[in-house]
Amino acid sequence: MRVGRVLEVHDFPEARKPAWKLEIDFGPEIGTRRSSAQIINYSREELTNRLVVAVVNFPARQIGPFMSEVLVLGVPDEGGRIVLLLPSSEVPVGGRVF
Repeated sequence: MRVGRVLEVHDFPEARKPAWKLEIDFGPEIGTRRSSAQIINYSREELTNRLVVAVVNFPARQIGPFMSEVLVLGVPDEGGRIVLLLPSSEVPVGGRVF
């Protein structure tokens, strides 16, 4: 698991369940990766430039016409909305989660 910074958030109208397409920077070692994330309770503005935690060593997965390369981590709240796992302070992108 690594920390990344969301660079871009795009609509994903082709997804069966509502989702965003994210471009996430994981630093020079890993680079930029893409993810499909069902975190629509966060606006595009809330996600852009936000640090997130993601699994970066899973195989890429085809989600409709989009290839998702990392899994952004979150936990469902009582209403079923996904709450992102986030660093509590600013940390370097690419940082390994221990």
